[in-house]
Amino acid sequence: MGNRQFGFPCFLCLKLSQEMLIDTHSHIYTEDFSDDIAEVIQRAYENEVRKIVLPNIDSSTVKKLLDLSEQYPQICYPLMGLHPTSVNEDYEEELELVEFWLQKQKFYGIGEIGIDLYWDKTFVNEQTDAFRRQIRMAIKYDLPIVIHFRESFNEVMAVLQEEKVPGLRGVFHSFSGTIEQAQQVIDLGFKLGVNGVVTFKNSGMDKVIEKVDPSHIILETDAPYLTPVPFRGKRNESSYLIYVARKVAELHGISVQELARRSSQNAESLFQI
Repeated sequence: MGNRQFGFPCFLCLKLSQEMLIDTHSHIYTEDFSDDIAEVIQRAYENEVRKIVLPNIDSSTVKKLLDLSEQYPQICYPLMGLHPTSVNEDYEEELELVEFWLQKQKFYGIGEIGIDLYWDKTFVNEQTDAFRRQIRMAIKYDLPIVIHFRESFNEVMAVLQEEKVPGLRGVFHSFSGTIEQAQQVIDLGFKLGVNGVVTFKNSGMDKVIEKVDPSHIILETDAPYLTPVPFRGKRNESSYLIYVARKVAELHGISVQELARRSSQNAESLFQI
């Protein structure tokens, strides 16, 4: 489909009129989408998702990330970074590649970066160092950061407090903390990334997000993961962002159109897209 222009109507009953949605965190460049990426992009567009932010994982994903961004430059916005679960004994070489690419072409943020203590704590010191150094890259290149903080909220906040300088900004991707933690993020000047987890019956995130003003929220899918109800258990994709938007709008007692307008303004301001 290349750079073809889209002009499809929205087929969902939840029409957004002049408002659009922005998926601020999607990995649709991975192998999970190798057989139908054109259809995935088309469905996203049909369901009013007009911009998709693509965080990198590591050196193995850069080419696919950039190829997709080049194929759909008006829709896909690439980020560059090293994911904490990809940090190992070779992480310094990976960070050199991150810096190489940041110098080589335009990116819209540093991500996805952070600390993950859920899967493996073997390289926690390396993860922390990689996180700290990528924050400094973000400051150097004046870019926002996208933070992965699974089971590591306190550790991540400690690094941010140490490295914080005027202008440092970003989002806590897939926010899953308490209302007190949400307030800490807001006080830091960061956004909360809200995805399909808010639609899960027993996640408890609905009780948190309903207390967070939409001015602090951006929407995301984390495709192919964290698929929202009613498609939970299936591969996630950017078109499903409408279900996240509907849930968040319901929690705040506002229209989907209003939620789309406010969250998209937040995303456009953060990523300059």
